Amino acid sequence: MSQRPIPEFDGKAFARGLGMVPGVYRMHAADDSVLYVGKARALRNRVASYFNATPKATRTMAMLAQVARMEVTVTRTEAEALLLENQLIKSLLPRYNVLLRDDKSYPYVLLTQEAWPRIAFHRGPRAISGRYFGPYPSAVAVRETLNLMHKLFKLRSCEDSVFRNRSRPCLQYQIGRCSAPCVGLVPAREYADSVRRSSLFLDGRSDELSDELSTAMEAASTRLDFEEAARLRDLITTIRKLQARQYVDGRAADLDVLACAMQGGSACVLLLAFRDGRNLGTRAFFPKTNGASAEEVLGAFVSQYYVEQPPPREIVLDRDIPDCDLIEQALTDASGRKVQVKVNVRGERAGYIDLVRRNAELALATELSSHAAQSARLEALRELLGLAESPRRIECFDISHTMGEATVASCVVFDGDGPVRGQYRRYNIAGIEPGDDYAAMHQALERRFRRAMEEGGVLPDVLLIDGGAGQVAQARAVLADLGVQDVTLVGVAKGEERRAGHEALLLPDGREVRPGPESPALQLIQQVRDEAHRFAITGHRGRRQKLRATSRLEDIPGIGPRRRANLLRHFGGLAGLKQAGAEEIARVEGINAALAERIYATLHGLPMPTTADNG
Repeated sequence: MSQRPIPEFDGKAFARGLGMVPGVYRMHAADDSVLYVGKARALRNRVASYFNATPKATRTMAMLAQVARMEVTVTRTEAEALLLENQLIKSLLPRYNVLLRDDKSYPYVLLTQEAWPRIAFHRGPRAISGRYFGPYPSAVAVRETLNLMHKLFKLRSCEDSVFRNRSRPCLQYQIGRCSAPCVGLVPAREYADSVRRSSLFLDGRSDELSDELSTAMEAASTRLDFEEAARLRDLITTIRKLQARQYVDGRAADLDVLACAMQGGSACVLLLAFRDGRNLGTRAFFPKTNGASAEEVLGAFVSQYYVEQPPPREIVLDRDIPDCDLIEQALTDASGRKVQVKVNVRGERAGYIDLVRRNAELALATELSSHAAQSARLEALRELLGLAESPRRIECFDISHTMGEATVASCVVFDGDGPVRGQYRRYNIAGIEPGDDYAAMHQALERRFRRAMEEGGVLPDVLLIDGGAGQVAQARAVLADLGVQDVTLVGVAKGEERRAGHEALLLPDGREVRPGPESPALQLIQQVRDEAHRFAITGHRGRRQKLRATSRLEDIPGIGPRRRANLLRHFGGLAGLKQAGAEEIARVEGINAALAERIYATLHGLPMPTTADNG
């Protein structure tokens, strides 16, 4: 029975039903995937412009030929539409928009929110309570900032489990980089002042900080505390030296300098950041351009990047961008302070533009050479596997456990540009015999591919299995049971003495080949396999640590989820709890002396006390 043809989308009729109001529109394909997200000052006019007789770019015509339906969202202002557009682009990843690849790896300085805050490097989800300063262009910039903060303000950097269990100051105190709050060598009020002053410095409010320190120095002199006055004097001198050395154009700069380089269909946007006059270094971004011009790429980058990252007071660009005034207004509204977007600058800023532009061109050339190498390895893999075209999606599965404990399966994804970390997955394996890697692989593959078949999810072109014939047989059985087709299955067996480069590949036709360490195809397989191995081990260690931190406590009568959480939070984990005495354990909320004795005995393998728990 033939399928009914999908009716052609009538864009003109759709546009006539829209109002002359600002908003965001979304174009969907027949499979409901999002093709494009755009904003409009007047939705009716903007949508209608796609479906009139005016000649359009090839890219636009290809996109319109796939449109099956459209949706719109009305906003109050055009600036609000701009912000919503970029939020949707980041979440929906439309096929025809310029896309900033966001790997969530921006580094920050974290100042925790607790009785004795610590200052530390942070990357990843903001799950820890506290203030996050950044993002910084690179990890090097964060570490340089942390080094400066330790010298100036002597805040602790140690983890809570270490902090709570020290009995004497560590080396950081001995070299003058920490005030040793762990053993009470600094009063709480003085430490709190250091934390507040650190926040002022990281916020770029150095002038305000200098004034406060000057007032405190004068007060110390008045009460004849000359040692404290001298310490504050030295701190003020250091801060003012930093300001004098790092001012831009005679004033403390809070700006980003951006330039875009393009070659063919590839682009690089390079960012040079200054905060409070301090040069934080550069970071290169390689957005997917989808045929857009350099001006469009740079404009999309500015909109998307500053949707999530707080904008500086000044953004200097190497070229004009579409909707520059609108973007400036939207960033001003969102940040609550005046943000200027500038082009055609002079003086020192023009020199920075030239520097950033040259570095963007260099970074793009480097990226293209590595991309060419990646393409060559994909082509070599195509030839090795006898595929009609180079694989666009490669997935690899690996299993990790320790003597059968806390088994975890990992799935990593690679495309033509390398790893796609946002699509990595881990599977906690349960209900199997400990150490049964075959059953673990079967369960992970079934969960992954059953869902894909039921929900119409994407399938890989090449499926790599880290293992020998037994593991490959499990994979083949899962694919056959679920009716998965057009997936090339390859096993990656360890080489002699587990030497890298000597792996044996089990091909779909039953052959076993050893391409050797010089093979570009094997180098690509090794890269994907090693990433799957790393991702599996990381997940396994995390699960094992969690199980060990909870299971021994769960075995103790009277310990429920709330008490267990209080204990682990108070001592920073099971290791800190094991180092504590029964008296110290009894100080935790909800833990009385009898229960503390039972906890101590259980953790140290001692006979269980018979005293009843009355708590």
